[in-house]
Amino acid sequence: MKKGQILEGIIERVDFPNKGIVRTDEGNVTVKNGIPGQKIRFMINKKRGNRAEGRLLEVLEQSPLEIREPQCSIFPACGGCMYQTMAYEEQLRMKEAQVRKLLDEAITAGGQVDAFGQPDYVFEGIRCSPREFAYRNKMEFSFGDEYKDGPLSLGLHKKGSTYDVLTAADCRLVHRDMNVILTCVLDYFRALGVSYYHKISHEGYLRHLLLRRAETTGEILVNLVTTSQREYDLTPLVDKLRTLPLEGKIVGILHIINDSLADVVKSDETRVLYGQDYFYETILGLRFKITPFSFFQTNSLGAEVLYNAAREYIGDTKDMTVFDLYSGTGTIAQILASVAREVIGVEIVEEAVEAAKENAALNGLTNCDFIAGDVLKVLDTITEKPDFIVLDPPRDGIHPKALPKIIDYGVDRLVYISCKPTSLARDLAVFLANGYRVEKVCCVDMFAQGVHTETVCLLSSR
Repeated sequence: MKKGQILEGIIERVDFPNKGIVRTDEGNVTVKNGIPGQKIRFMINKKRGNRAEGRLLEVLEQSPLEIREPQCSIFPACGGCMYQTMAYEEQLRMKEAQVRKLLDEAITAGGQVDAFGQPDYVFEGIRCSPREFAYRNKMEFSFGDEYKDGPLSLGLHKKGSTYDVLTAADCRLVHRDMNVILTCVLDYFRALGVSYYHKISHEGYLRHLLLRRAETTGEILVNLVTTSQREYDLTPLVDKLRTLPLEGKIVGILHIINDSLADVVKSDETRVLYGQDYFYETILGLRFKITPFSFFQTNSLGAEVLYNAAREYIGDTKDMTVFDLYSGTGTIAQILASVAREVIGVEIVEEAVEAAKENAALNGLTNCDFIAGDVLKVLDTITEKPDFIVLDPPRDGIHPKALPKIIDYGVDRLVYISCKPTSLARDLAVFLANGYRVEKVCCVDMFAQGVHTETVCLLSSR
């Protein structure tokens, strides 16, 4: 097997995240962006020892699991969805198997096995998203072109492409209101002939369209992200947006200036063109004020499923001090506050901490304290000792130097919520090596049609 060689094969399974395993006469090859059972043609683009990676060139035969037609016009080229043609039940089965395989291996390696050498914990399966489509409350659309020097596009990147952007005018992951707004913004700038920001030359004006829409209130924030290289009168665009026939209501239109060389959505300056720079969402009876860059679960109805699962695993926290580490805007902390003596949240993003404090006040909660800072450093400054710990770290998991500090508290039980099971499996090895055992695990599918899933894990000291 050589780099550049073109081969054919059938995807036998897909490991997390999105790693199709193709068996060939010369060994297994990992090929992304496929579905189990597809016969594909691919090119070897990496070869290191016995490990080979390939790039998908063509699907020669559909998988037997592909039993339905695509829901939008740009599937399967668009990188926003992966499994749209699979029945949702099959997506759930596949994700459940992916997570269980990772955790079984980690728990077995950690020595937590029964008399037969099998991993000794309870795996409670996967809980589905209440909505299979139109569930995302946030989407970052990019400006670009679908091919070099093509017309202006606004949407999502092609699978495996850094530059090509497909117009997502009928994206099914979001509410129809977002599609209507996207089309309005794209038509407006196409008519003016405005250029997008080119990542190589660092020239151009249009960067992103960040849309956020509350599930419960229907309130919408429209955030246009541009460079400062040009100035345009955006009043006509604001007028067009305000007269769109929407099911929800636009409560704020913002112009965000971003001159960063990196391809990230951030603000050097934010100008409010209309309304306000926040909206409200309700989760499990609690009200949350959300700003453009606030961290908030992208699937509001799915978040209720996730937090209910976490609350079940956490159990009774009466008269307890609870640490909510990596607390974001304090959603979990506030859900627990009504049944705990005190909840202390730690979050590195200062804006999220300010939002958490404001939301706690909004919900009349006085026993929540939120601290801005890196968990690794903040734990050295907190004098209180926790009775229970909730962990909800970013995708990369817990900092290796923070793990011993968390373990040293010696709490009887803790809950780890993970959006990346490979990070969870890595961190579990450390907990197992330090006297903890995994009691039970469940998954919550917050990303229907996509490759990711959330995992909730209860650990106890042995």
